[in-house]
Amino acid sequence: MKQFSSTELANRTGDVLAAAAQRPVTIAKHGKARFVVLTTEQFEAMQRGLDTRRSVHVSELDDAEASALISALQDSIEND
Repeated sequence: MKQFSSTELANRTGDVLAAAAQRPVTIAKHGKARFVVLTTEQFEAMQRGLDTRRSVHVSELDDAEASALISALQDSIEND
């Protein structure tokens, strides 16, 4: 998840909102994540339980899931 400082939020509001339009972003205060900014659609989907994300330990991933995770991480490193 992309993170902005509270100072960046004050000085670059447009950039923060543009990033949040793509995916949720965290706002950090004194280096620690304190808030999350997300679209209303994302928030409403969470409220309705439509968010299908889940958490698992990496040892529980099958080969296809592990490959998908590695690809997503590489994409994030290269593009964020």
